[in-house]
Amino acid sequence: MSFQQGLSGLNGAAKSLDVIGNNIANASTVGFKGSQAQFADVYANSLNGAGGNQAGIGSKVSQIAQAFTQGNIESSNNPLDIAINGAGFFRITLAGATQYSRNGQFSLDKEGFMVNAQGAKLTGYSAGPTGSILAGSPVPIQINTADLTPVATSRVDTELNLDSGSVIPTIAFNPADPTSYNKQTSIDVYDSLGNPHVMSTFYVKNGPGDWKVYVANDGTEITNLKVAAASQDSDPTAATSVARAAWLAASTAVPKVQADINTAAVNYADAAADAVEAAATAAGATAAQITAIRTAATSSGATVGNTPGQIDDDIAAAVSVPMVTAGFLRFDTSGALSSALMFPQVLPLDVKLPIFPPTGAQALLQVDLGFTGSTQYGAATSEKKSTQDGYTAGHLQRFSAGADGIILGQYSNGKSHPLGQIVLTNFGNPNGLSPLGNNAWAESSASGVPLVGTPNSGSLGVLQSSAVENSNVDLTAELVNMITAQRVYQANAQTIKTQDSVLQTLVNLR
Repeated sequence: MSFQQGLSGLNGAAKSLDVIGNNIANASTVGFKGSQAQFADVYANSLNGAGGNQAGIGSKVSQIAQAFTQGNIESSNNPLDIAINGAGFFRITLAGATQYSRNGQFSLDKEGFMVNAQGAKLTGYSAGPTGSILAGSPVPIQINTADLTPVATSRVDTELNLDSGSVIPTIAFNPADPTSYNKQTSIDVYDSLGNPHVMSTFYVKNGPGDWKVYVANDGTEITNLKVAAASQDSDPTAATSVARAAWLAASTAVPKVQADINTAAVNYADAAADAVEAAATAAGATAAQITAIRTAATSSGATVGNTPGQIDDDIAAAVSVPMVTAGFLRFDTSGALSSALMFPQVLPLDVKLPIFPPTGAQALLQVDLGFTGSTQYGAATSEKKSTQDGYTAGHLQRFSAGADGIILGQYSNGKSHPLGQIVLTNFGNPNGLSPLGNNAWAESSASGVPLVGTPNSGSLGVLQSSAVENSNVDLTAELVNMITAQRVYQANAQTIKTQDSVLQTLVNLR
């Protein structure tokens, strides 16, 4: 026996206590992975060898091995807390250096980047303007808080059943008279600026299996609305445009001259009446209907204080021209829509909705009106479903990461839009990673090259938003290990004490 064995045992037990103490200290550290001191025996080398007769000269620490086992996942109130359930590491960058971490406690910095407590930026794939994920080299994820751009409605689909036993109306169609049609459906549509409008579709039975379809926008049938919108000429040299500009100049003059404003209003009313009368005549208006337009324009223009917008509204209220169908629906004897019976008309119907009063959006909203799945059975007329593909602008209200790492933004208009995708990284030998502190590791030659991929692909785990992965340290086991290491330390100290006693005996020999 020599002091070497006892000293190596003391060093090993002390190192084991260090590791156990570090595990216990980080029992509440999010994303922490516990470690274990592993030991190897030591033998002295000799040239001629000693076979199996060597007693050994103690032990040494072979490695401090980390246990990359799954920690418990715990819910949190922060939507930017993200837990990994399975294999993989978050890929983060700090001062240009790439690091890897299991701690998913993130927040947004002033520039919108997702960062951890040390300011390291989470990396992944960015999203394009349409929400498509741009896979490539991972980049720091920056949350785009800009408003969601509005999309004009281009398609409306309505599925309904029209009662085959419905009675044919005996009076001309009038959207204000429910007895002049058999069914009305309404749906919100959006112009190019995201302004909402109510598109109403009216169904008038015309005969067995034959239905006329009329369309209105914001309560006005589209033929009449088109006539009323004739005063909104985009040509700056048009009479209405010139008159409107003159009224604006008189209204903003300094000082204002009320007489000039009144004259400009009368002139605009005359120009608007001329434009609307021409459109009404082309639409088949009667002399009485033309007179009503002129009377309304004259009265409104002579009213002190009326603006061109108010004059337009008064003229529009007086417009009444023959209404034109947007198309028709014809059903076969089995109650299904028949393309042959509707030929040469084809579905969907091509509907152009005038936007009036003007909103600054495109003057006509082009909509394809489809009726896929519609039937004519001997059952009560009923609307099954109606859908449209437009939406208004939206403000980003919240966002969260899905199991696949896609960060989905939710907007005030009810729409969702991908903002980016988090990537995960794995290694052939995670135990070869170099610990950096702050719950981060760095790649090393022993770990192998990083394998980057999206969550839930290959061997990579899935993500859980509003959750964190707790430390995988088993506190009870560590306390037991600490007692064991303490006993080992005491035992090795005893061997040194015994060796000292033996040497003292030898010294005392005379």
